[in-house]
Amino acid sequence: MDEVLASARPKLAFQVNGRPISTEVEARTTLLDFLRDRLQLTGTKKGCNEGACGTCTVLIDGKRMNACLTLAIQCAGRDVTTIEGVGTVDALHPVQQAFIAHDGLQCGYCTPGQILSAIACIAEGHADDPDTVREWMSGNICRCSAYPQITAAVLDAARRMEDRQDA
Repeated sequence: MDEVLASARPKLAFQVNGRPISTEVEARTTLLDFLRDRLQLTGTKKGCNEGACGTCTVLIDGKRMNACLTLAIQCAGRDVTTIEGVGTVDALHPVQQAFIAHDGLQCGYCTPGQILSAIACIAEGHADDPDTVREWMSGNICRCSAYPQITAAVLDAARRMEDRQDA
């Protein structure tokens, strides 16, 4: 019986926003619920809870993933980045700056997932033109329909980041 209970709450060790986490977690706990409920990282939003809206997008080892479809235990040994791990109040990430400059947010609910998806989109090399950005950002829904501003922000941030690398 003790073995069954032990397997129901396996040990989990991984990085969240550069901070090591070591804890026990129920095997069925989603990364989204773990981040919000256990770590109080509430920037990652719960939207559809079915992987259809992208509101819960986080980066796992630099790749965008829906936290609602990822079990926390699947992140063992991995590096998870949430919106709280991107930029600071005094030094915003270029994507955050571009979202502000282009008014790429309205209600703001989808914005954390949009920003993380945009960071990955740029890193993946999919920020060359509006059509490509729209295609690669299509997994993130904005119910306020700020899509033109989001596309402009992604393209601007990609240019800023490329200029920074060239300098």
